[in-house]
Amino acid sequence: MNILFPVTVEEALDSLQANPDAKVMAGGTDLLVKRRAGSPAPGCIVCLEKVADIMGVGILEDRIRIGAATTMTALLKNEAVREELPLLHSAMKFFASPLVRNMATLGGNICTASPAADSLPPLYVLGAEVEIYSSAGKRHMSIADFITAPGRTALVPGELLGAVTVPVPLKNCIQHFEKVGRRKALAISVVSLAALLRIEEGVIAEARLAWGSVGPTVVRCPEAEALLMGREPTMETFIRVGESVRRAVRPISDIRASVEYRRQVAANLVLRLAGQGTD
Repeated sequence: MNILFPVTVEEALDSLQANPDAKVMAGGTDLLVKRRAGSPAPGCIVCLEKVADIMGVGILEDRIRIGAATTMTALLKNEAVREELPLLHSAMKFFASPLVRNMATLGGNICTASPAADSLPPLYVLGAEVEIYSSAGKRHMSIADFITAPGRTALVPGELLGAVTVPVPLKNCIQHFEKVGRRKALAISVVSLAALLRIEEGVIAEARLAWGSVGPTVVRCPEAEALLMGREPTMETFIRVGESVRRAVRPISDIRASVEYRRQVAANLVLRLAGQGTD
């Protein structure tokens, strides 16, 4: 196996061009687990741990830019992420264990494209975009377009996920993340919900909802969002939209939960939003 350690984005792209079948590794928390489970060894691995240009958090005018090789621990410690993107910050608290967070990267969690990935529902709700690098230059696309199927993204051979840019929500927005698993810690999500509500004069002026682990990719529910518009954030309001949520999600049964359980939990999680923003 050939293992390469580029130190610049250009070197990383050159390595991918020269090795079209290479696997990219940032923290390795997914790739190494698959290897231990018996997946075939790649002929070449391009390690990104020395590419400083795709690490760290930058503050733009109205957006926060996060390098793809930024670890989950770094996100948790970053003041701008904590203050401006509490939704994403909350999700990182639920991500695996401290030891895994020290290695795992945001870009790796995105590119794994698991329906249960903790970072994805918050990024969908926040309207995040990805920066994709190649020898031809740079292109941008929404996170929703980037994730195409379970385990699949829009990356083509020779491309590299370089960064994620996240618009900073308005100050009067409520940001909420909740995850249900089979245990309180170190659990793969059975159902997760990311929500952003903008409250004006006591009513919901904007609602964005996204669920993880209830479909092949993150599930949005435009019908539920529309039903919330112009209403007070009361328990009655969220009970009313529960049935549209149950129809929108498309879960499967597996060893962690049944279809019906996931549908019910997806609807119930919305009730956690009741009363927020009315103080």
